[in-house]
Amino acid sequence: MENLSYKIEVFEGPLDLLLHLISKNKLNIYDINICELLDQYMEQINRYKESNMEIASEFLEMAARLVQIKSYSLLPKYEDETDKLKDELSGELLEYQVCRALAQMLSTRTDGFGRFERLPTEPERDYTYRLVHPASTMLEGFMDAVGRGMRRLPPSEKPFEPLVKKRIISVSSRIVYVFRNLWKKGKMKYKDLFSKSTDRSEIVATFLAVLEMIKGRRVEVHGDDESTADIVLVRNKDDE
Repeated sequence: MENLSYKIEVFEGPLDLLLHLISKNKLNIYDINICELLDQYMEQINRYKESNMEIASEFLEMAARLVQIKSYSLLPKYEDETDKLKDELSGELLEYQVCRALAQMLSTRTDGFGRFERLPTEPERDYTYRLVHPASTMLEGFMDAVGRGMRRLPPSEKPFEPLVKKRIISVSSRIVYVFRNLWKKGKMKYKDLFSKSTDRSEIVATFLAVLEMIKGRRVEVHGDDESTADIVLVRNKDDE
């Protein structure tokens, strides 16, 4: 079936026509008199039929809906169903009324939409450098730029060489050194542990290694004098 025009004269749809009739007869939108509203609605529809005007299917569908509500209202057992249908229709009318009011408000804000204004554009700038400087000024500028470049270079490595290249001796490596010297002999002179040390870091690491082994009860130091004191390996039962 071919879709007919949705408009009837000034009415955008069946809800628009119903709101017109309710406003015209000052009816209560929350408690619509269906009988009176249906009669005037059908009168309006018949008027357009007599004028041979095309009527959209939505208007005929609303007419059938109003007839259904009127039929239910005449039967007492359908009283609840009637109230439900009337409430649904009232809700749709209220929602459409709000939408129509918003549409009218927005329609007043379209003034000037048909005009187009072009913003002023900035003229193209000529960045050509036309000043002439003496050679001495150019030389000073060059030297100044080179100086700034030198200041951004990374620092020299020479001041850090004593720190970076210095050999680092770990305490754990000296613990292994002391343990290997005591493993076969069982004991040795305390000062002999430092006889082959070449720098201060190695001496300090060896001393700390002895302290760690004493703390772990792996060695004992006998004697008060550093030159005569002996360091003795403490063997456990689990040692092979």
